[in-house]
Amino acid sequence: MAELSESKKKLADEFFILGLTSNGRQFRPSDWAERLCGVMSCFRPEGSGGRNAHLQFSPYVRPTMLDGVKAVVVNNDLQKLEPLAYHFVLNFAKDNDLQIIDACILPEPGEPKN
Repeated sequence: MAELSESKKKLADEFFILGLTSNGRQFRPSDWAERLCGVMSCFRPEGSGGRNAHLQFSPYVRPTMLDGVKAVVVNNDLQKLEPLAYHFVLNFAKDNDLQIIDACILPEPGEPKN
């Protein structure tokens, strides 16, 4: 079996919080993902961010869109950096009945399938 590159291992160590409840309703307010990521923006690797770090999302918790649905990508490294912040994000999803999906690795185009 082929070894995974370091970048692919890192990508697979994430999960998504979808802006859909367990019964498929869209979560409101519409800017929930940006708000959540804004709250988490101070959690970042040591020495990263620079002068304008307060204006950037954390690399551990960042907003995205999946199939037209707002979502947040959470890197599991956040748990090592700050366990309370990690549990805050998970509890936000659970308290609001949001869907959580583990990230998976898809083969690169043209890459042989195992």
